[in-house]
Amino acid sequence: MNFQQLRSIREAVRRQFNLTEVANALYTSQPGVSRQIRELEEELGVEIFERYGKRLTGLTEPGREIVRIVERLLLEAENLRQAGDEFAGRHTGRLTVATTHTQARYALPKVVQSFRREYPHVTLALQEASPSHIVELLLTGQADIGIATEAVANEAGLTSFEAYSWQHVLVVSPEHPLTRLPEPTLEDIANFPIITYDAGFTGRRKIDGAFAEAGLQPEIVLTAMDADVIKTYAELDLGVGIIASMAYDARKDAGLVRISADHLFEPNTTSVAVRRGAYLRGYAHAFINMFAPHLSRDTVSTALAESANRPALAA
Repeated sequence: MNFQQLRSIREAVRRQFNLTEVANALYTSQPGVSRQIRELEEELGVEIFERYGKRLTGLTEPGREIVRIVERLLLEAENLRQAGDEFAGRHTGRLTVATTHTQARYALPKVVQSFRREYPHVTLALQEASPSHIVELLLTGQADIGIATEAVANEAGLTSFEAYSWQHVLVVSPEHPLTRLPEPTLEDIANFPIITYDAGFTGRRKIDGAFAEAGLQPEIVLTAMDADVIKTYAELDLGVGIIASMAYDARKDAGLVRISADHLFEPNTTSVAVRRGAYLRGYAHAFINMFAPHLSRDTVSTALAESANRPALAA
């Protein structure tokens, strides 16, 4: 049994059993991948994959359990490497943070600035993605830290921590009728076209839920992942913009009026997540603490250790 065999098994599952893609990912040949898989199956005495001819088509029942063990073994191997680098006093490395546009654009700039100042020899990669893709990047080890409002807090394979809460606000042109109301209601807002986030992004579920609970069906005429896009069209008076509160800047958004929506929509919570059982380097802990000061290294490490000792819940 060797790590190349384990990686071949893991990549076969990740690549939907396409051995050509597995070979490309592992920088080897397709026959080489097939040989690694077959040798491990022969050593274990069970077939891990279902086959149709020479093609892999799925996992056998024992294969599903074996793949879970393979994932744990490879994770622990990576943890060993990370721990070795940490305790050898190496201060270089790479930290990949997967996050949404809203967090990268509005919540993280000062954190990144402080991190770069304190860890100049660590390469920091911000990878913007949808919440569901952030989960995938974390589970597959392609990202070390995930920051998002949706998806990450409810994934069984991740350990998540509440970072901060925020509200939505309305943004409209200065001449918009809503500016003349002391406290607009959902019914007031539903009388106008609405511009807001794509489904699954930046608290959109809370917006839809509020209107649905009130029995209203607003006319959403434009959606975007980017608050800057929403603000641009709201300023053109094409609709009422609903954005995250941190996306409004009174100085930069002088062509818009901000209207509080605390009374209309439930607050949102942004979470920090890491893969269950992962070992985090000191600089990864520092990044988390800079972003959410209440999340100390001890707090995060203790939660990770506890989650590693608990069986994963079925998805």
